[in-house]
Amino acid sequence: MSRPIKVLIVEDNPDDAELVASELHHAGFHPDWLRVDTEADFLNHLSPNLDLILSDYAMPQFSGLRALELLKKRGLEIPFIIVSGTIGEETAVKMMQQGAADFLLKDRIARLGPSVRHAMQTVEERTRNRRLETQLIEAQKMEVIGQLAGGVAHDFNNILAVIMGYSELVLSDLEADSKWREPMEEIQHASERAVGLTRQLLVFSRKQTVQPVVLDLNDVVKDLDKMLRRLINEHIEMKVVPGGQIGRIKADPGYVGQVLMNLVVNARDAMPNGGKLSIATTNVILDQNYADTHARVIPGAYVMLSVSDTGTGMTDEVKAHVFEPFFTTKLLGKGTGLGLATCQTIVQQSGGHIGIYTEVGNGTAFKIYFPRIDEPLDYDTQFIKAGALPRGTETLLVVEDEPSLRHLAREILEARGYQVLLAANGQEGLHMAREHKGPPIRLVVTDVIMPLMGGKVMAEWLQSTNPDLKIIFTSGYTDDAIAHHGVLDADVDFLPKPYTPATIARKVRELLDRKTESGNASVSE
Repeated sequence: MSRPIKVLIVEDNPDDAELVASELHHAGFHPDWLRVDTEADFLNHLSPNLDLILSDYAMPQFSGLRALELLKKRGLEIPFIIVSGTIGEETAVKMMQQGAADFLLKDRIARLGPSVRHAMQTVEERTRNRRLETQLIEAQKMEVIGQLAGGVAHDFNNILAVIMGYSELVLSDLEADSKWREPMEEIQHASERAVGLTRQLLVFSRKQTVQPVVLDLNDVVKDLDKMLRRLINEHIEMKVVPGGQIGRIKADPGYVGQVLMNLVVNARDAMPNGGKLSIATTNVILDQNYADTHARVIPGAYVMLSVSDTGTGMTDEVKAHVFEPFFTTKLLGKGTGLGLATCQTIVQQSGGHIGIYTEVGNGTAFKIYFPRIDEPLDYDTQFIKAGALPRGTETLLVVEDEPSLRHLAREILEARGYQVLLAANGQEGLHMAREHKGPPIRLVVTDVIMPLMGGKVMAEWLQSTNPDLKIIFTSGYTDDAIAHHGVLDADVDFLPKPYTPATIARKVRELLDRKTESGNASVSE
C-alpha cells in the first residue's frame, strides 16, 4: 500500500520534477506534489503540513542553498533532500552541514526511496525526542511549582483552620440579631472560599489525601444540588437528570464534589447572558474502539457524570490546552487556571477519564467516566448531620506544632467536656504521655509533619505500649508517612485541615465510640 505524502519539489525543469515524482511512486509513496522554482513561490507554499522537500541545487532564479536557509528560518522540521544533476563533494558537504538530510545525483535517482525513508524517519525521531525533552522539562517545572504550592497550602491550611475555628466559636455565641453576626459570617464565607482554592493547590501538587469509599454518584449530586444552584445565576436554568439503577464507584466524595462544582462554575461563566445547564448520570460501556482513541482509557463498565451547557463553547485551540495547569481564558483576577487541571487530576486518581465535547457557539459538555464496581455502599453522605455536638469526659492528647491551632483544638474539645493535654511535637507528646499521672489518655489528635518527631513515629511508640490507644492524624497535606501515592491507608483515621469545631468534635467522638480489637470502647456522657 502506497504511503501518501505531501511533497514540495524545487525544480526549474518540469520534466525532472515529473521524473522525481515518478520515482517516489516507484519507491512505494503516493506523493501529492507541487513544483516551484522561485523564492516567492517557495515561501508561499512552505507549510508545516509538508512531509518532504526535494530541491535542485542550482536554478536560474533560485537555489537549493537559499531554499534550505529559508526553511531553517521558519523553524520547520521537514526533511530536505538535494536532487541535482551535478554537485561537487565540497558543496554537498556544506549542504549537509546546513541541515540537508541527503543529496542525490539525478542519474542515480533509484536511491531516492531509501533516502526519503531514512530522512523522514530521522526527522520523526528527532521531533519525538524533542517532544519528550520538552515534556520532561515541563514535568520538572510542574514538580517544582507543585512542591511550592503544596508547601504554601500546608501553611495556609493551618492559618485557615484558626480563622474558621474561632469564627465558628464566635458565631455560636452571637445572638441572631447581633450586629457582628453578618461580619463574622462574611469572614467564614471568605475562609471557605480560601479552603476551596487551597484544595485545588493540593490536588495540583498531588499533596492531597484521597479517602476513597464506595458510593452512589446520584447521592453526591443530590447532596450538592442546593449548593450548586447557589453558584449559578438566576437566568441559568439548571436541570439534574439522575440515571436509574446506576452502578457504584470508588472515589473520594469530597473531591468528586469539587469536580462537579468546578465544572458548574465553568458552565456558569460560559453563559453570561443565561442558558441551560444539565447534570446527568448514567451507566456506560467504553469499548476497545473508544479506548484506542483516548489515552489512559481501559475498556469496561463505567458510570458517567456529564455536565453540559448551552454557552459560548471553545475553539480547538482552547480545547487543546484546557486541562493545562494555569491555563485560563478568563480576565485577570477572574480565574486561577487550576479548576480543570484539578478536575482531571482527581478523576485520573480515581481511575477514571474525563472527556470534553465542545463547539463554538453551541456549548460544552464534560463527560466524566468512573470505573463501575460491584461492592456494597460504605458511605451515606459527605455532609455532617445537623444537631448538637457530642460530648465526652475522656482524656485526650493534642500534638500540634502550630501554637494557635493547638490552643484552638484544646478550647474546642474542653468545651465539649474532655480533659485535654497539649504537646508541640512528637517528642514532647511521648514525654507528656509517659509523665501523665491522671486518667489514662484514650485518644491522640496529632499533626503528621512536625519538627523533631512526626506524628506517625510518635503514634507507633505510643501504641506499642497501649494498642487500644486511638489516633487521629491531621494535616494540611500528607506524605508517605500515612499515605501511599496520595491514597490514605485503610487503617488510618485522618482529619484534613482546615477542620471546624464540629468536624473535630464529631471525629473524636466517633473514634472513641468505635470498638477496638479487644472489644472495648470509651463511654461518653
